[in-house]
Amino acid sequence: MDATTVIDDGGGELASWLRLQLLPGVGPVAARALLERFGLPPQIFAAPFDALREVVSAGVARAVLAPCKPVANSQLALTLQWLRQPGNRVLTLADSAYPPLLLEIPDPPLLLYVRGRAELLSRPCVAVIGSRNASAQGMQNAAAFAEALSHAGLTVVSGLALGIDTQAHEGGLRGAGSTVAVIGTGADLVYPRRNLDLAQRIAAQGCIVSEYALGLPAMPGNFPRRNRLISGLARGVLVIEAAAQSGSLITARLAGEHGRDVYALPGSIHSALAKGCHALIKQGAKLVESVDDVLQELQWAASVAGTPAAAEDDGGHPLLAALGHDPQDADTLGARSGLAMGEVMGQLLALELAGRVERLPGGLFQRCK
Repeated sequence: MDATTVIDDGGGELASWLRLQLLPGVGPVAARALLERFGLPPQIFAAPFDALREVVSAGVARAVLAPCKPVANSQLALTLQWLRQPGNRVLTLADSAYPPLLLEIPDPPLLLYVRGRAELLSRPCVAVIGSRNASAQGMQNAAAFAEALSHAGLTVVSGLALGIDTQAHEGGLRGAGSTVAVIGTGADLVYPRRNLDLAQRIAAQGCIVSEYALGLPAMPGNFPRRNRLISGLARGVLVIEAAAQSGSLITARLAGEHGRDVYALPGSIHSALAKGCHALIKQGAKLVESVDDVLQELQWAASVAGTPAAAEDDGGHPLLAALGHDPQDADTLGARSGLAMGEVMGQLLALELAGRVERLPGGLFQRCK
């Protein structure tokens, strides 16, 4: 369904879908059961009480038969106005353009609000997710992996959050596969606001999608719920960095439940941001060190130049050689390199400014590349 179709028919078909979406007590599972029994929404609202009771509770059946709420009418007016903007679409479960992989999950959304290239939702996708408070190395890995996946023809899916998600989208935009942002607000809003410019570029070159009604602001419960769409759209989910209690682990768990592959990038045993990835690997996620590992698991035929996660040569730098790939403090680096402490701190500062070393909490340093 595109904007022209909806406006020409007065919004009648869309109105019934919106009314169903906004019914109290009717979530995606109950709505899908009603659709399977009665057909399209107009047939649901025309069904008698006893027939409805065979599918849903008495309370829900009464809600279906109650007069249309004013909120549904106001939401229809808002949606029709939004659809007049170029690139905006609303896909229903009955739409032929609805992403086929989402139909495989137990609770696909009734409606998808789409900004940008809706066709990306049905193309082969890989989700790239991880911590909001990512390390410099983690963000570099996310951008590099996402760019290589996109160059290989795979669309990169993520959640528009800060940290790993942001870099995954940036990398995806640099390749032919582009990127899809699954958001936890109405599609007419951007959260976090720091990603406003990124969201505008995604809407122009990729795709933004939401299951939430227009105007719905960011609420804590929305984001864990939208994670099922990130995993549902993707053939596999790659976790770059995740703490032990990270929300990314929810997406990885849902991916497993949806029958998708889960990949995890290992990290230092001393890094808190590696704990979640290591837990996933222990639970059966596939350890990956390069994009080729992901492509081979997906049996995706594409040539990818280089290995994004490969470490750069130390170039003979004594502190980088002493640092290795685990976080270390300045005293340890001085002892390993044989340099005086003043020289150690001076060189660490120079390496930090050059983007070769990252300063961590607790007086630790970690190489970036």
